[in-house]
Amino acid sequence: MGLDSPPLPHPHPGTASPVLLPSTPPSFSRDISVLCLSDLAVPSSDASPPLPTEAISPPPTHRSHDPRNNLKRSDPFQFGSRYLLENDDVFEFNAWDHVETDEAYKDYSEAQYAAQRDSPVSEFDKKRFNDDPSKWWTLFYRNNTSNFFKDRKWLFQEFPILTSFTASTSPPATILEVGAGAGNTAFPIISHNSNPNLKVHALDFSVEAVSVLRSHSSFNSAHMTADVWDVSGPKLPPGLGAGSVDAVLMIFVFSALAPEQWAQAVRNVWTVLKPGGTVLFRDYGRGDLAQVRFKKGRWMEENFYVRGDGTRVYFFEKEELRNIWAGEPRIERDGKESKQQAEKTTDEKASFEVLELGVDKRLLVNRQRKLKMYRCWLQGLFRKPGGDEAGGVAGSSVSAEKGKAVMGEELGTASTNA
Repeated sequence: MGLDSPPLPHPHPGTASPVLLPSTPPSFSRDISVLCLSDLAVPSSDASPPLPTEAISPPPTHRSHDPRNNLKRSDPFQFGSRYLLENDDVFEFNAWDHVETDEAYKDYSEAQYAAQRDSPVSEFDKKRFNDDPSKWWTLFYRNNTSNFFKDRKWLFQEFPILTSFTASTSPPATILEVGAGAGNTAFPIISHNSNPNLKVHALDFSVEAVSVLRSHSSFNSAHMTADVWDVSGPKLPPGLGAGSVDAVLMIFVFSALAPEQWAQAVRNVWTVLKPGGTVLFRDYGRGDLAQVRFKKGRWMEENFYVRGDGTRVYFFEKEELRNIWAGEPRIERDGKESKQQAEKTTDEKASFEVLELGVDKRLLVNRQRKLKMYRCWLQGLFRKPGGDEAGGVAGSSVSAEKGKAVMGEELGTASTNA
């Protein structure tokens, strides 16, 4: 389940075409411009006489043209090095990294959220979408072929720990992917694999998605299985017992769960992981364009929406996500602890070590149409305590460092994505 990378024909499966934000001045109608510092730049008033012609140096190459900023990077959670500063031409490149939204966009977003809350999903429809969410994902995959999605080629760049499982010298390893969808995470891992004893369990709660996986030309039964499983349900995955998995991949899947399903999902992941095992996580952040553009009749509860095709999506805040995986109580908007958290026993508590948790904020632009789109994703690396602290396949921080080293050797000085 889930789609992740720009551009935005579909920020997540089942979402309608994006509402692009024009760069023209806001008219205070349904559209609003997305302003950047470059839009507000004022010409210099320096009236000093020009230097002699022979003393004038050519303008410096833009930092984004600097080869040092365009190397394939082995350090995850860096999220790029193309920074948008004052006096930059925002339309010089297709994307900018680490871009904070300006006040105009923040005001527009808050106005959108208020309008969304004022026109929520009806109680009848909320029950319809929440009672059987797998039904809507099955319909989605039935209506969209596997080539609808792009393979996540950035996986090994952002999660170099994967190389500690796929190298020819790696010990036997088991990877569980939750919400495998059409295989756009599992298949890239298999294609990079040199470990004869690697097994990837690609699971999804959509019957149709599993069928798409099994029928794909890249499906390799020697290294893969594909089965139906609901991560928020009461049972462990087919063929996997407690403490049997080295790493769990959750890429744009946690957001498809309702908030009351999070606690059970985290407990299931905790149970199936070996001590020292890791969760590799990426999902939507609050303020992402996909959230801001939602119209009337899509708001289910705070930061939680239903798309036109019936699939659901949640947009997380950084500290909220940290608390979920660290086992901290979830506090409702009324200040009370959630019912699901309050009912947990001490024995059931899953408390992961949050090794990494970063916010990936990017500004994507359409240079031809002069459009700007703010995107926001959260990326994490969570570890189940225990295991061999000195290293090993179980996903300790030492294994992560080994993965970075391998990635550095593989990537060399190749150029980055545009």
